[in-house]
Amino acid sequence: MAEPSSSSEARLRAALIAQACHLHTSGLNPGTSGNLSVRWSSGFLITPSGCVYAELAPEDVVWVHMDGSYDHRLEPSSEWRMHRDIYACRPDASAVVHTHAPHCTALAICQREIPPLHYMIAVSGGPTIRCAPYHTYGTEALSQAAVAALEGRNCCLLANHGMVALGPDLRRAMWVAEETEALARQYLLTLPLGGPTLLSDEEIMRVVEKFSRYGPRTD
Repeated sequence: MAEPSSSSEARLRAALIAQACHLHTSGLNPGTSGNLSVRWSSGFLITPSGCVYAELAPEDVVWVHMDGSYDHRLEPSSEWRMHRDIYACRPDASAVVHTHAPHCTALAICQREIPPLHYMIAVSGGPTIRCAPYHTYGTEALSQAAVAALEGRNCCLLANHGMVALGPDLRRAMWVAEETEALARQYLLTLPLGGPTLLSDEEIMRVVEKFSRYGPRTD
């Protein structure tokens, strides 16, 4: 059974729906694709499967145990396993955002990582944004591939699928997701011009250190 509701849980549920709606209206997540979650108690809260975000109420968000069990009239997102495994492997992550953002997805379809074309790539935690190999959605294989691509990183692409971002809270994870899509768009814009002039890994890691004190904090 899900644990009793509280004011902080209610705020997290409302924030998940608000940010899911923002992803849709901003064009970063078409239709009912994508999913968002936040760590809560001994499990996590996640958007339900196949629902129109604008029609959701806070009580429609599903609380899932770390063993994958839940007690709710709606099913959790089909990608619940990926969210769960990220939380299990990344104690620094308290929110996960998965989208089919168009520019990220275009690069993912080409199975291309994003190189250090701009200092803002430091939001990823390193000099590249990796692309995890393709696996069927919702599977353990996809989850394992995503976790591997996220090692030492805050975001990655998922081949022929989309992208995933994480953060210490939902606001930070959303920031990483939006910046990742901006970088993907910039990269695609440079390709007809011969491709970007890349920054050094050393420069990006200097910015990574500066970014430890930069960006949105707390929900």
